[in-house]
Amino acid sequence: MEQGRDDRTATFAPIIEHKDHESSPVFRPENLLREARRQRGLPPGTVPPVCVLDPDGDMVRHLAGASRLRVSPSWACYHSTLYEADLDGLSIGLLGCAVGGPYAVLVAEQLFVSGCEFLVSVTSAGQLAPAGGTPYYVLIEGAIRDEGTSYHYLPPSRTVEADAGVVALGASATAGWREPVYRGTVWTTDAPYRETAGRISELAREGVLAVEMEAASLYALARARGYPILCFAHVTNRMAVREGDFEKGDAAGAPGSLALVHAVGMAWVGRDGR
Repeated sequence: MEQGRDDRTATFAPIIEHKDHESSPVFRPENLLREARRQRGLPPGTVPPVCVLDPDGDMVRHLAGASRLRVSPSWACYHSTLYEADLDGLSIGLLGCAVGGPYAVLVAEQLFVSGCEFLVSVTSAGQLAPAGGTPYYVLIEGAIRDEGTSYHYLPPSRTVEADAGVVALGASATAGWREPVYRGTVWTTDAPYRETAGRISELAREGVLAVEMEAASLYALARARGYPILCFAHVTNRMAVREGDFEKGDAAGAPGSLALVHAVGMAWVGRDGR
């Protein structure tokens, strides 16, 4: 037998063994935050209803450079700093550098028990099936589950889909927007340095638009908990196979991403005439 393998390797994945998706967890985000708030002497409070994950940190750095950020006074997470900002009348919570499914879902769970009502993620992504000249945005309708976090929330399946109503809201908010926003499926991976040529070609032929690291995990959380989450891919690169890649646009793409957040955030706040 090959070292490190057993006769079940081809059909068995430990990550899906002994999962009971209907059982309640023992360790709950609200309890962690309660203890963190007690230990750190933080006041009670809530985060803004619209919160944003900024895995690359470009929006955080851009707003910080313009002195437009303030640290959330009651955010009790041990692992992150939540900032608050006003975007032309839209109050948001903004959390930078939440890279990868496990971290994104960890902070997302905590945001939703802290007052978040709508979560938007805008992540840098690599181009698979070309939709245009980079950079551009993709409204992620579904994601291939090539990561681990989603399997703790949902039974196995190849993909996880975004909520249709949330996608419709995002599509309406970005229709006729200043830049084209494409719609489609992405590939979510936990291991970007294992994106092989064969796998990239296979998925590109299927019409999968991009590869990123958070959408499948966040959409699994959304499905399991009923949370409204909308993910965008900012397609900025071709996996650096040649020099001059990863150009995101003006100010590392932050103004465009913030405008996107503003459009969908205002649509959420104003839905049903609210």
